[in-house]
Amino acid sequence: MAILELVVASNSRGVRLGDLANALDAPKSSLHALSKGLVSTGYLREEEGRYLVGPAISSLIAVGPTTFQSAYRHILTELVAQWNETAMLATLVGESIVYIDSVQPDVLIRAIPTLNRRISLWPRSSGKVFLARMEPKRLEAYLRRHHPDPAEADLVRAELDVTRTTGTGISIGEAVEGHVALAVSVTDAPLPIAIAMAGPHGRMIDRIADISSTMRAAVTSLTS
Repeated sequence: MAILELVVASNSRGVRLGDLANALDAPKSSLHALSKGLVSTGYLREEEGRYLVGPAISSLIAVGPTTFQSAYRHILTELVAQWNETAMLATLVGESIVYIDSVQPDVLIRAIPTLNRRISLWPRSSGKVFLARMEPKRLEAYLRRHHPDPAEADLVRAELDVTRTTGTGISIGEAVEGHVALAVSVTDAPLPIAIAMAGPHGRMIDRIADISSTMRAAVTSLTS
C-alpha cells in the first residue's frame, strides 16, 4: 500500500525504483518484486523505468480513470446514437477485462455492463481483441493457465487469428446468452484500450458487418 500511495502521489511523473527504496527505507530487491506484482495485476504500469498508476486502481475506488472516459466518451455516444445499442470502453487489467465507461441506449432491453469490476477475457469480444494483440510469449502463458487442454487452446488460437485478420472481436452468445458483442482495439500503449458494442441477438446479428465497420472507422478517426 505504501508503494501505491507514493505512485499515486507522484501524479503523472511516476516513481523510479530508487525513489521508492529511499522513501520507504527498504531494499530495492524486495520493492522490485512487489512492484512487478502490482504491474502484473494492473495496479501499476511501468514506462521507461518509472512506475505509474494502472487501470486496476479504479476497481479499488469504484471510479474509472477520467482521462480515458473524457477522451473516448464522445465516440461511445456517437456509436449509440447511430446504432441504438450499448457502447463500452474496456481496458486490460492483468489477465482480466475492466469496463471503465459505457453509454446505453434508451431502450428497455439492452446490454448493461458492470463497470470497474474484473471479468474474464475469454470469450468476451474485448477479451478476444486484447488476446489477439498480446505478444506471443504472454499469450502462450495465458493459454497454459486458462486453456490447458491442447484442443481447446488450438480453437482459441484459431479464433484469435480471425480476430487479427478482421480487426474485430466477436462474441455471439458466448459471454451473455442471447447477446452479440463486438470489439475493436483503440490502443496498446500506454494502456490497452478497446471499444465494444453489445445488444440482443435479434437486433445485432444481421448488422455485425455494418456496426464493425463503423467502429473501426471511429477508431481510425481517433488515431489518425
